[in-house]
Amino acid sequence: MLTKVLSFFSLRRNWSIPYVLFLLFFVLVPLALIFYYAFTSEEGGFSLINFRKFMMHPEALKILIYSIGVAMITTILCLIIGYPAAYILSRMEARRASLLVMLFILPMWINFLIRTLATVALFGFLRLPLGEGALLFGMVYNFLPFMIYPIYNVLQKTDPNLIEAAQDLGANPRQVFFRTVLPLSVPGINSGIMMVFMPVISTFAISELLTINNIKLFGTTLQENIYNGMWNYGAALSLVMLILISIVSLMNNQGSAKQAEEGGLF
Repeated sequence: MLTKVLSFFSLRRNWSIPYVLFLLFFVLVPLALIFYYAFTSEEGGFSLINFRKFMMHPEALKILIYSIGVAMITTILCLIIGYPAAYILSRMEARRASLLVMLFILPMWINFLIRTLATVALFGFLRLPLGEGALLFGMVYNFLPFMIYPIYNVLQKTDPNLIEAAQDLGANPRQVFFRTVLPLSVPGINSGIMMVFMPVISTFAISELLTINNIKLFGTTLQENIYNGMWNYGAALSLVMLILISIVSLMNNQGSAKQAEEGGLF
Protein backbone atom coordinates (compact mmCIF):
# COMPACT_ATOMS: atom_id res chain seq x y z
CA MET A 1 0.00 0.00 0.00
CA LEU A 2 2.77 2.39 0.95
CA THR A 3 4.61 1.55 -2.26
CA LYS A 4 1.53 2.43 -4.33
CA VAL A 5 1.12 5.75 -2.52
CA LEU A 6 4.79 6.62 -3.05
CA SER A 7 4.67 5.64 -6.72
CA PHE A 8 1.48 7.71 -7.16
CA PHE A 9 3.07 10.85 -5.73
CA SER A 10 6.34 10.24 -7.56
CA LEU A 11 4.65 11.67 -10.66
CA ARG A 12 4.85 15.46 -10.61
CA ARG A 13 1.42 15.99 -12.15
CA ASN A 14 -0.25 14.15 -9.25
CA TRP A 15 0.94 16.84 -6.84
CA SER A 16 -1.57 19.20 -8.44
CA ILE A 17 -4.55 17.09 -7.31
CA PRO A 18 -4.96 18.82 -3.89
CA TYR A 19 -4.98 22.22 -5.64
CA VAL A 20 -7.52 21.02 -8.19
CA LEU A 21 -9.77 19.75 -5.40
CA PHE A 22 -9.40 23.05 -3.54
CA LEU A 23 -10.29 24.97 -6.71
CA LEU A 24 -13.28 22.72 -7.28
CA PHE A 25 -14.83 22.84 -3.80
CA PHE A 26 -13.92 26.38 -2.71
CA VAL A 27 -14.07 28.32 -5.99
CA LEU A 28 -16.06 26.58 -8.70
CA VAL A 29 -18.83 25.13 -6.52
CA PRO A 30 -19.52 28.48 -4.70
CA LEU A 31 -19.53 30.29 -8.05
CA ALA A 32 -21.96 27.74 -9.47
CA LEU A 33 -24.24 28.22 -6.46
CA ILE A 34 -24.11 32.01 -6.87
CA PHE A 35 -25.10 31.72 -10.54
CA TYR A 36 -27.84 29.22 -9.72
CA TYR A 37 -29.48 31.31 -7.00
CA ALA A 38 -29.01 34.59 -8.90
CA PHE A 39 -30.95 33.34 -11.93
CA THR A 40 -33.74 31.54 -10.08
CA SER A 41 -36.80 32.78 -8.22
CA GLU A 42 -37.83 31.71 -4.72
CA GLU A 43 -40.00 29.02 -6.35
CA GLY A 44 -36.90 27.54 -8.04
CA GLY A 45 -37.63 28.45 -11.66
CA PHE A 46 -35.39 30.43 -14.01
CA SER A 47 -35.99 34.17 -13.58
CA LEU A 48 -34.34 37.58 -13.89
CA ILE A 49 -36.49 39.02 -11.13
CA ASN A 50 -33.51 39.40 -8.77
CA PHE A 51 -31.63 41.64 -11.20
CA ARG A 52 -34.83 43.53 -12.04
CA LYS A 53 -35.32 44.12 -8.32
CA PHE A 54 -31.78 45.49 -8.04
CA MET A 55 -32.18 47.82 -11.02
CA MET A 56 -35.57 49.06 -9.79
CA HIS A 57 -34.35 49.55 -6.24
CA PRO A 58 -32.82 53.06 -6.10
CA GLU A 59 -31.38 52.58 -2.61
CA ALA A 60 -29.32 49.56 -3.69
CA LEU A 61 -27.95 51.49 -6.69
CA LYS A 62 -27.09 54.46 -4.48
CA ILE A 63 -25.26 52.18 -2.03
CA LEU A 64 -23.31 50.61 -4.90
CA ILE A 65 -22.29 54.01 -6.29
CA TYR A 66 -21.39 55.24 -2.81
CA SER A 67 -19.32 52.09 -2.17
CA ILE A 68 -17.41 52.65 -5.42
CA GLY A 69 -16.74 56.23 -4.33
CA VAL A 70 -15.47 55.13 -0.90
CA ALA A 71 -13.27 52.49 -2.55
CA MET A 72 -11.83 55.04 -4.99
CA ILE A 73 -11.12 57.63 -2.27
CA THR A 74 -9.54 54.98 -0.04
CA THR A 75 -7.38 53.73 -2.90
CA ILE A 76 -6.25 57.26 -3.79
CA LEU A 77 -5.43 58.10 -0.16
CA CYS A 78 -3.51 54.83 0.24
CA LEU A 79 -1.57 55.60 -2.94
CA ILE A 80 -0.78 59.18 -1.86
CA ILE A 81 0.44 57.99 1.54
CA GLY A 82 1.87 54.65 0.51
CA TYR A 83 3.95 55.55 -2.54
CA PRO A 84 6.26 58.04 -0.75
CA ALA A 85 6.62 55.58 2.13
CA ALA A 86 7.52 52.76 -0.26
CA TYR A 87 9.93 55.01 -2.16
CA ILE A 88 11.71 56.13 1.02
CA LEU A 89 11.96 52.53 2.24
CA SER A 90 13.41 51.39 -1.10
CA ARG A 91 16.18 54.02 -0.80
CA MET A 92 17.16 53.01 2.73
CA GLU A 93 19.82 50.61 3.91
CA ALA A 94 18.56 47.03 3.62
CA ARG A 95 18.64 46.28 7.37
CA ARG A 96 16.75 49.44 8.39
CA ALA A 97 14.30 49.06 5.50
CA SER A 98 13.52 45.47 6.48
CA LEU A 99 12.74 46.54 10.05
CA LEU A 100 10.43 49.36 8.93
CA VAL A 101 8.71 47.15 6.35
CA MET A 102 8.08 44.64 9.13
CA LEU A 103 6.48 47.40 11.22
CA PHE A 104 4.19 48.28 8.31
CA ILE A 105 3.26 44.65 7.69
CA LEU A 106 2.87 43.75 11.38
CA PRO A 107 -0.75 45.04 11.62
CA MET A 108 -1.70 42.68 8.77
CA TRP A 109 -1.08 39.76 11.15
CA ILE A 110 -3.88 41.01 13.41
CA ASN A 111 -7.49 40.27 12.58
CA PHE A 112 -9.37 43.04 10.70
CA LEU A 113 -12.14 43.03 13.29
CA ILE A 114 -9.71 43.54 16.18
CA ARG A 115 -8.00 46.41 14.35
CA THR A 116 -11.35 48.04 13.60
CA LEU A 117 -12.48 47.72 17.22
CA ALA A 118 -9.18 49.30 18.27
CA THR A 119 -9.90 52.18 15.88
CA VAL A 120 -13.35 52.63 17.44
CA ALA A 121 -11.73 52.71 20.89
CA LEU A 122 -9.17 55.25 19.65
CA PHE A 123 -11.89 57.56 18.32
CA GLY A 124 -13.75 57.21 21.59
CA PHE A 125 -10.62 58.05 23.59
CA LEU A 126 -10.00 61.14 21.44
CA ARG A 127 -13.71 62.08 21.65
CA LEU A 128 -13.99 62.11 17.87
CA PRO A 129 -17.34 61.31 16.24
CA LEU A 130 -17.84 58.07 14.34
CA GLY A 131 -19.04 58.56 10.79
CA GLU A 132 -17.75 59.04 7.27
CA GLY A 133 -14.39 60.44 8.42
CA ALA A 134 -13.88 57.51 10.79
CA LEU A 135 -14.85 55.13 7.97
CA LEU A 136 -12.20 56.53 5.59
CA PHE A 137 -9.60 56.58 8.37
CA GLY A 138 -10.34 52.95 9.22
CA MET A 139 -10.24 51.89 5.57
CA VAL A 140 -6.88 53.57 4.97
CA TYR A 141 -5.46 52.24 8.24
CA ASN A 142 -6.51 48.67 7.42
CA PHE A 143 -5.52 48.59 3.77
CA LEU A 144 -2.46 50.87 3.61
CA PRO A 145 0.05 47.98 4.00
CA PHE A 146 -1.51 46.34 0.92
CA MET A 147 -0.49 49.42 -1.07
CA ILE A 148 2.96 49.93 0.43
CA TYR A 149 4.36 46.44 0.12
CA PRO A 150 3.84 45.73 -3.63
CA ILE A 151 5.19 49.19 -4.56
CA TYR A 152 8.18 48.74 -2.23
CA ASN A 153 8.81 45.27 -3.65
CA VAL A 154 8.96 46.63 -7.22
CA LEU A 155 11.05 49.69 -6.33
CA GLN A 156 13.52 47.56 -4.37
CA LYS A 157 14.12 45.38 -7.42
CA THR A 158 14.61 48.33 -9.77
CA ASP A 159 18.02 48.24 -11.40
CA PRO A 160 20.01 51.22 -9.99
CA ASN A 161 22.01 51.34 -13.24
CA LEU A 162 18.90 52.67 -15.00
CA ILE A 163 18.75 55.60 -12.58
CA GLU A 164 22.47 56.23 -12.96
CA ALA A 165 22.10 56.12 -16.74
CA ALA A 166 19.32 58.72 -16.61
CA GLN A 167 21.48 60.95 -14.40
CA ASP A 168 24.46 60.54 -16.74
CA LEU A 169 22.24 61.63 -19.64
CA GLY A 170 21.61 64.93 -17.84
CA ALA A 171 18.25 64.27 -16.18
CA ASN A 172 17.59 66.23 -13.00
CA PRO A 173 16.08 64.46 -9.93
CA ARG A 174 12.54 65.34 -10.96
CA GLN A 175 13.03 63.96 -14.47
CA VAL A 176 14.69 60.82 -13.10
CA PHE A 177 11.69 60.17 -10.89
CA PHE A 178 8.91 60.90 -13.40
CA ARG A 179 10.60 59.37 -16.46
CA THR A 180 12.42 56.43 -14.92
CA VAL A 181 11.38 55.51 -11.37
CA LEU A 182 7.62 56.12 -11.66
CA PRO A 183 7.12 54.19 -14.95
CA LEU A 184 9.13 51.26 -13.60
CA SER A 185 6.97 51.16 -10.45
CA VAL A 186 3.65 50.98 -12.36
CA PRO A 187 3.30 47.18 -11.86
CA GLY A 188 3.54 47.68 -8.10
CA ILE A 189 1.02 50.53 -8.25
CA ASN A 190 -1.41 48.36 -10.22
CA SER A 191 -1.06 45.50 -7.74
CA GLY A 192 -1.59 47.88 -4.82
CA ILE A 193 -4.70 49.37 -6.41
CA MET A 194 -6.20 45.93 -6.95
CA MET A 195 -5.35 44.80 -3.40
CA VAL A 196 -7.03 47.88 -1.90
CA PHE A 197 -9.96 48.65 -4.21
CA MET A 198 -11.46 45.17 -4.42
CA PRO A 199 -11.60 44.36 -0.67
CA VAL A 200 -12.85 47.86 0.23
CA ILE A 201 -15.84 47.69 -2.09
CA SER A 202 -16.99 44.39 -0.57
CA THR A 203 -16.32 44.99 3.13
CA PHE A 204 -19.10 45.40 5.67
CA ALA A 205 -17.78 44.99 9.23
CA ILE A 206 -15.57 48.10 9.07
CA SER A 207 -18.40 50.36 7.92
CA GLU A 208 -20.81 48.94 10.50
CA LEU A 209 -18.44 49.48 13.43
CA LEU A 210 -16.95 52.85 12.42
CA THR A 211 -20.29 54.46 11.54
CA ILE A 212 -22.48 52.72 14.16
CA ASN A 213 -24.26 51.15 11.19
CA ASN A 214 -25.37 54.59 9.93
CA ILE A 215 -23.49 54.20 6.63
CA LYS A 216 -24.05 51.09 4.55
CA LEU A 217 -21.67 49.82 1.90
CA PHE A 218 -22.55 47.31 -0.80
CA GLY A 219 -21.03 44.49 1.21
CA THR A 220 -23.36 45.33 4.10
CA THR A 221 -26.42 45.13 1.85
CA LEU A 222 -25.25 41.78 0.51
CA GLN A 223 -24.56 40.42 3.99
CA GLU A 224 -27.94 41.53 5.31
CA ASN A 225 -29.82 39.80 2.49
CA ILE A 226 -27.92 36.54 2.95
CA TYR A 227 -28.34 36.71 6.74
CA ASN A 228 -32.10 37.27 6.39
CA GLY A 229 -32.48 34.24 4.14
CA MET A 230 -32.91 36.16 0.86
CA TRP A 231 -30.46 33.89 -0.95
CA ASN A 232 -31.63 34.64 -4.47
CA TYR A 233 -31.40 38.41 -4.22
CA GLY A 234 -28.16 38.13 -2.23
CA ALA A 235 -26.67 35.91 -4.94
CA ALA A 236 -27.67 38.48 -7.58
CA LEU A 237 -25.92 41.22 -5.59
CA SER A 238 -22.86 38.96 -5.28
CA LEU A 239 -22.84 38.45 -9.03
CA VAL A 240 -23.07 42.21 -9.61
CA MET A 241 -20.07 42.66 -7.32
CA LEU A 242 -18.13 39.90 -9.12
CA ILE A 243 -18.82 41.54 -12.48
CA LEU A 244 -17.66 44.91 -11.15
CA ILE A 245 -14.46 43.42 -9.71
CA SER A 246 -13.83 41.53 -12.98
CA ILE A 247 -14.16 44.77 -14.96
CA VAL A 248 -11.68 46.55 -12.67
CA SER A 249 -9.29 43.59 -12.88
CA LEU A 250 -9.55 43.50 -16.67
CA MET A 251 -8.87 47.23 -16.94
CA ASN A 252 -5.88 46.83 -14.63
CA ASN A 253 -4.50 43.94 -16.70
CA GLN A 254 -4.94 45.89 -19.93
CA GLY A 255 -3.13 48.85 -18.38
CA SER A 256 -0.26 46.62 -17.26
CA ALA A 257 -0.02 45.03 -20.70
CA LYS A 258 0.01 48.45 -22.38
CA GLN A 259 2.73 49.62 -19.99
CA ALA A 260 4.81 46.51 -20.72
CA GLU A 261 4.33 47.09 -24.45
CA GLU A 262 5.49 50.67 -24.20
CA GLY A 263 8.42 49.55 -22.07
CA GLY A 264 9.35 46.97 -24.66
CA LEU A 265 9.17 49.51 -27.44
CA PHE A 266 11.33 51.90 -25.42
